[in-house]
Amino acid sequence: MEPIDVDFAALGLPRPLVRALAREGITVPFEIQRATVPDALAGRDVLGRGQTGSGKTLAFGLPLLARMADGRRARPMHPRALILVPTRELAMQVNDALFPLGRAVGVFLKTAVGGVPYDRQIDSLRRGVEIVVATPGRLGDLIQRGVCSLDDIEVTVLDEADQMADMGFLPEVTDLLAKTPANAQRLLFSATLDNDVDALVQRFMTDPVTHSTAPPTATVTTMDHHLLLIPPSDKFAVAASIAARSGRTMMFARTQMGVDRLVDQLAAVGVRAGALHGGKTQRVRTRTLAEFKEGRMDVLVATDVAARGIHVDGVSLVVHVDPPKDPKDYLHRAGRTARAGESGAVATLVLPKQRRSTLAMLEKAGVEPAQTRVRRGDAVLTELTGATEPSGVPIVDEPEPPRQSRPRGDRFRADRPDRPDRFRGRGGSRFRGDGERFRADGDRSRPGRVGDGGGREQTGGRRSYPDRVGGERSGGGERRGSWHEGSRPRRDDRRGGERRFTDRRPSRSY
Repeated sequence: MEPIDVDFAALGLPRPLVRALAREGITVPFEIQRATVPDALAGRDVLGRGQTGSGKTLAFGLPLLARMADGRRARPMHPRALILVPTRELAMQVNDALFPLGRAVGVFLKTAVGGVPYDRQIDSLRRGVEIVVATPGRLGDLIQRGVCSLDDIEVTVLDEADQMADMGFLPEVTDLLAKTPANAQRLLFSATLDNDVDALVQRFMTDPVTHSTAPPTATVTTMDHHLLLIPPSDKFAVAASIAARSGRTMMFARTQMGVDRLVDQLAAVGVRAGALHGGKTQRVRTRTLAEFKEGRMDVLVATDVAARGIHVDGVSLVVHVDPPKDPKDYLHRAGRTARAGESGAVATLVLPKQRRSTLAMLEKAGVEPAQTRVRRGDAVLTELTGATEPSGVPIVDEPEPPRQSRPRGDRFRADRPDRPDRFRGRGGSRFRGDGERFRADGDRSRPGRVGDGGGREQTGGRRSYPDRVGGERSGGGERRGSWHEGSRPRRDDRRGGERRFTDRRPSRSY
């Protein structure tokens, strides 16, 4: 084992990268970094297993940046290195950690994730970018569009590989790895190396060296685990009093609906919390996570999928409002606290009927929690979690100001090669396959959209729709415009056999 006082220069990293780390206040490598960086710099395939928060991002990021900092620029649409991650939030987190270090050594990074427009990602790929941090789905889309090729990939990193397997991404990951050169270096980092991950190892890695800093069921020694046995009638009251505590808290619910319901209920009793799940737009998810990181709100309620791999400093308590069924999910949730040597606590709210199954799950996870029976207002609840009574004053967030409209020419560019011609309507407008208009920046509200009255022409007291696909029809049964999602004929309003279309806004929320 390397001595504890070893520095990054001793690991073989180039001096500019070491100086960039020092400017970020990073001077002493973690155990997983001391173990894996020398082998990765030597070009070996590396398997790294470590508990969440153990420093895996720099463990693969530093040797990757060192290799890319050789002065060679990437060809247009041909990145030289690929980092695959399971979620958008983790992609952005990895990019945020590596971007300032890459800039210091002249290496460019770009994220390629879903939920955001393609434009900037495509533009960056066409200019040439050394490292792409991507989720499997969006990267596959970019490859299908012909704007990204993996032929020049020299190093591929799989971060949180076990979570990608758990989320069902294994077929996409396998397909993407098959598109990279067979002699490319592979770095795989995971909390566990189970059967699904082992299938990737056997197929794509060559004589890998394995470094493990923790057994598969290990838990952080600075983390306290509590199993709180509560009566069903007190579940929300206990959760609300814990959420009202002083300190940064993450709470987990099993479903998206459960997350939204809990956030609304907390707001009603005076606790401001943010919701993070896959049903939110990426803009909302990014804003919510930023508010939590910056301390503008102290409570984040999330599902397992949305919070996988995210790192927020200073989370002192994790609460399982809904106990997980899988020990991996428990360890993943618990890993949001007590990161990188900090201390933290984990509390699981358990109803009487859940006690037996939850204890069995915790045994598989290698956790022996302290069991305590609590009710709302109990002093022991305050002692264990810092719970306090919520203010009871409902929180009402101010509505967001409307987004400024841009000129039509900026929204719908005629020279966009990434938009198929079959989606081009009359007057230069573009449509998605379901008839929904869209613009490049993801905001689907625009002058002239069905339902807002803008952009229409009045002719002889009747409305015409000059930019709709298929032309104009009038009279009984003649075609006047294309179907739009949310516009349906009013069958109870017929005059002389003519079918009329209402101008209702689409009911679907974007």
